[in-house]
Amino acid sequence: MTLPISPPVLPMLAAPVAAVPDQGDGDLEWDYEPKWDGFRAIVYRDGDDVRIDSRNARPMQRYFPEVVDAVKAALPDRCVVDGEIVIAQPGGTPGAAARLDFEALTLRIHPAASRVAMLAASVPASLVVFDVLALGDDDLTGRPLRDRLVALDSLHLTGPHVFATPRTTDARVAREWFVQFEGAGLDGVVAKRVDEGYQPDKRVMRKIKHARTADVVLAGYRLHKTSTPDKPMLGSLLLGLYDDTGGLQFVGVAASFPAARRVALIEELADLVLTPGTGAHGEHPWADWEDFGPATVGEGGGRGRRPGAQSRWSAGKDLSFTALRTERVLEVGYDHMEGTRFRHTAQFKRWRPDREPASCTFAQLEEPVSYDLAALLPGAPGTV
Repeated sequence: MTLPISPPVLPMLAAPVAAVPDQGDGDLEWDYEPKWDGFRAIVYRDGDDVRIDSRNARPMQRYFPEVVDAVKAALPDRCVVDGEIVIAQPGGTPGAAARLDFEALTLRIHPAASRVAMLAASVPASLVVFDVLALGDDDLTGRPLRDRLVALDSLHLTGPHVFATPRTTDARVAREWFVQFEGAGLDGVVAKRVDEGYQPDKRVMRKIKHARTADVVLAGYRLHKTSTPDKPMLGSLLLGLYDDTGGLQFVGVAASFPAARRVALIEELADLVLTPGTGAHGEHPWADWEDFGPATVGEGGGRGRRPGAQSRWSAGKDLSFTALRTERVLEVGYDHMEGTRFRHTAQFKRWRPDREPASCTFAQLEEPVSYDLAALLPGAPGTV
């Protein structure tokens, strides 16, 4: 490639803040955009040569051939853009609004080209662009965002496969988006200073995400990667919620603890450990975790989600866990759900000895207002 900037370029990042900043706070001007829940992508095009890099600068174009084709059709011959690869899926019931589907994205990270091609045809992805780093022979990274947004507008990216992100300079509208767009599977709002240049790998943007809590059942734990037989250390707590059938569904993990706390938790939970091969262990709701592979994880049908199920990201990793008697309840913080699981690692808040495990159900979770993704990505695959 003979572009004015060459790969790899690490994307500019965002630091979390509690609220949408007001326009003019500290004499700053802000651009507000939805926070897309997909794969961050720096896209380079030089004629027919297209490279798509992940957040960690790993090439992804082989996993998204339909996005490569869309880039060739929609973007200028020579450019570098920053955006997000997303997949939209129709709602689960007739007439339900379309939503973003992060799990469908993860299925693309697959070694078999035939599998990738099949998914690209049946569940195609789209590219949402929110910044322009180079155009023609011009390196735009040193220019302020306001100039880069003018360049973005000049590309007229209106779909159906490549879109420019919606944006506003009205903080009131951004706060409305924060509430409304979660129903379409979006992840919050991003605020960017319009006077700043592009700063790779620097947390100079602001992100505002949802903060919620839930009471969940502790059902097991995994050991930390630095754990040894002489000094066992807890890596993550495995969390569950009861569904309408009374089954305990795996919903995610809590994993951020200081080293001393990881050691202490092993001792604290020792009395709850179920010994493999015993009747009590066999009665654990996830005793059949080894039977769950990528095709069954999250599909329900009376089986539901198990913590040992392999995914495209975890292939080859040891996902075994120590089963515990399901007697303890803890409160965790989370931002939002992806289907029946926490989208990100949950944060341990406190033990809840006042709660009965059976009372920890999905009913307690806040359900975001439904929002039709087709209003944001008109004509995108999965929205029509």
